[in-house]
Amino acid sequence: MREPPADYLEFAAARSGPLFRTACLLTGDWHLAEDLVQETLAKMYRSWWRINHAGSPVAYANTVLVRTYISQRRRRSSTERPSERLPDTAGPAPDTELRMTLLDGLARLTAKDRAVLVLRYWEDRSVEETSQVLRLSPGAVRIRSMRALHRLRAVLGADLADLAA
Repeated sequence: MREPPADYLEFAAARSGPLFRTACLLTGDWHLAEDLVQETLAKMYRSWWRINHAGSPVAYANTVLVRTYISQRRRRSSTERPSERLPDTAGPAPDTELRMTLLDGLARLTAKDRAVLVLRYWEDRSVEETSQVLRLSPGAVRIRSMRALHRLRAVLGADLADLAA
């Protein structure tokens, strides 16, 4: 088996952390996030020459990650389910209770709603970037964002009002 190109190894080392963070937010599970990042990097390795010469491997990696997540969620054969308990974190967050409530609310949304909210609001991406990753028009991203936020508020209900006070 041949050795991976040096530029691919450099890219994988530099982007693994940000990809893992996004994957954790999407899946809500540390181990599923690791699997998702691994599958994303494997897909990129297979086409690395073409991706690297296209000039935007970071955008391509984010697109592959989100599309792989949505594809996995669509499969009926998937037997893995989000758990009630989230993995331990390295250090305390200043607003742990709010963060846990939001992660729980995100876990109750559909895969596409969750992807839109994570990309738009947690990752702080523009409508245009989100539309490219999800292959939606910018108008569809705005509408889906609005509806997903409405669903998230409905899911959280009184929990959100208690935490916001």
